[in-house]
Amino acid sequence: MKKLKEAGLFGSGLVPVSGSLAQRYNDCLAMLGVSPTSLLYFSIDAMGWSPEISEEKNENFYLNVGDANPNAIIISPEQKGKPVFMPSHSFDRDLMHAIFTAYNKQIRDITKDSAIVVHLDQHIDAFYSPFDLLKYKHISVSFSLLNDLTKHQKEQQQLVKKFNDGNNFIDREIHHQLLNSAKNYGDLRIRKLDFEPLSLNVSSFYTRAFGGVFLLRDFIKDVMVFEDIEMFKKAIKDTDHDVMLFHKDHDELVDLLKDHLIAEIDLKAAINDERYQRIKKNVFAGKLKTPEHGIDEILENQFLFKKYLNELDIDTRKEIMGVELYLDKLALSNQTKREDIVSNAYFKALHKPHSSLELEHQELIWKLLSKIAPLDILHLYWYDKAQFYKAYLKWNASHQDWAIKIINNAIKN
Repeated sequence: MKKLKEAGLFGSGLVPVSGSLAQRYNDCLAMLGVSPTSLLYFSIDAMGWSPEISEEKNENFYLNVGDANPNAIIISPEQKGKPVFMPSHSFDRDLMHAIFTAYNKQIRDITKDSAIVVHLDQHIDAFYSPFDLLKYKHISVSFSLLNDLTKHQKEQQQLVKKFNDGNNFIDREIHHQLLNSAKNYGDLRIRKLDFEPLSLNVSSFYTRAFGGVFLLRDFIKDVMVFEDIEMFKKAIKDTDHDVMLFHKDHDELVDLLKDHLIAEIDLKAAINDERYQRIKKNVFAGKLKTPEHGIDEILENQFLFKKYLNELDIDTRKEIMGVELYLDKLALSNQTKREDIVSNAYFKALHKPHSSLELEHQELIWKLLSKIAPLDILHLYWYDKAQFYKAYLKWNASHQDWAIKIINNAIKN
């Protein structure tokens, strides 16, 4: 991961944490029942997730209390606008944006000497079945302050009220209590520490619960798409819920997405797109065993590309160049069958969200398509970082260099 970190593609754009902030962070972990970190220096994203602590604990989702109720930690206003590296849901990034937008002043005030634990409550204590996700319609976001500041504010306000009542201003005991409160918590009297719970509506979304499930709700009929095949097999035994069930690898799923105007494909247009070139080159890279040149050099040099392409067996060459071969044959005969020439995975990878979808739904469908056919390294990085990092570790050094170059160029442009 060293090269990714140096390229700013892993753990970049995060908030550095040390000293008193690190202690507050550990206190927040204790509130969640999570063991403290022994790290003195680490960094956090918008939700308070740390790549360093994740590695230390060997647990990507260490902030969550089960799949049903994830949490976030806010210890600095600098977390506003930062990325969310390990979301539990497709809407987590938007949720944090809403929190920082609604409570920006309070967050700036509170994090001067305290911290905030954010609870995402779906009004479900725990998940027992994937069909519990159908209840996911509203999310309540509640907040807990470190050291019970809200409670101590009320106590301080009561003490001040008592102090101003009658002759209590000469009561030494009240003096002592006020001084202790001010010493321990500062002047809390006029600070705005109350957070009204946020309530957000949820429509279609992705959750990592049950091995990863997409719920597409805003279309003709509810659709659930499972990443985990065993979880899918259990789900199809259910006869009580009126919902369409698919595993991500089902060919029928792609047909449904097109029939319901959720996804679309135009192969003639696709071959002129940069995404097609990324997919083709990534497929090609996976077929090269022990090349004399670096993969990044082969993929970006047309002469080397042709050289190594022609060294592959004919079936592999046809697989890599299948789309172009198909379109050439189609121009000669409209009887040409796509499935005879273009591989299924290749064909699925070239789909895109339907142009009629709202941006929010387009992002969700891009994520789904990246799960269905993870051949575009750029989209894999954007929409499924966890899987990208796993794939990256399996590539050789020059394949990694090419991936880093592709992603950095896309970010710059």
